[in-house]
Amino acid sequence: MRNKFYAAVWRVLRPLVLFFLPVELRGTENLKEGEGPYLLCANHSNLWDPVLFVLSMPQAFNVRIMAKKQLFSIPVLGGFLRAIGVFPVDRGHSDIGAVKTAIQSLRDGWNLFLFPEGTRVKNPGHAEVKSGAGMMAIRAGVKLVPVFIGTKKRLFRRTPIIIGAPFAPEYTGRKGTAEEYTANAREVMRRAYALGGIECE
Repeated sequence: MRNKFYAAVWRVLRPLVLFFLPVELRGTENLKEGEGPYLLCANHSNLWDPVLFVLSMPQAFNVRIMAKKQLFSIPVLGGFLRAIGVFPVDRGHSDIGAVKTAIQSLRDGWNLFLFPEGTRVKNPGHAEVKSGAGMMAIRAGVKLVPVFIGTKKRLFRRTPIIIGAPFAPEYTGRKGTAEEYTANAREVMRRAYALGGIECE
C-alpha cells in the first residue's frame, strides 16, 4: 500500500535518525499479521515521537498518522507530509473531515497512529484524553493498541517504544455513546502509560 516516495524517505531517514536517537522497540509480536488493522494510541511528549515510531517499525507496516493542521501550512513540509500519507486534523474543533478520513483509512486496511491527548504533555499521565480514539475504534470496528514512547530523548541514548496488547473497545448498542468513547480512550491511555510504569491520575 505504500508509495515509492515513502519507501525512499524511510530508507534514507531510518539509519540517520536512529543513529542519533536510537530506539528500543518492544512488543511488535502483539501486532499479529492478519488480525489488524489497529488503532495505535501513544503518549506524546516530544516532536520526535511520531518520527521515531514510524522509523522503528518495518517499512512494510502500513500506517497513517494524524497531525495538527498547522504543520500543513508550512511550505514544503505540508506537501512532504501529505506525500508520505499524513493527514491534517484541526485539534481545536470537531474536525469531521479528519475523523471520516481516519475511519475510512482503518476500513481500508491501514493502521492508524495517533495521540489521544491531542498535544504534547509535560506531566505524563495527567492530561485530558480526547474521546476521538474511542469513537474511531468503535465506528471502524478495530482494536485499540496502547503504545508507550519514552519521554526522555537524548542523543545516542535508546528511547523505549513499547507496544502493548490490542483490546476491543467496550460499548453498547450499534455505535456506542459519547461516554463510552471517552471511557475507551482513557483506558487505552491508562494502558499505554502503564507500559512505561506511569500511573494515570
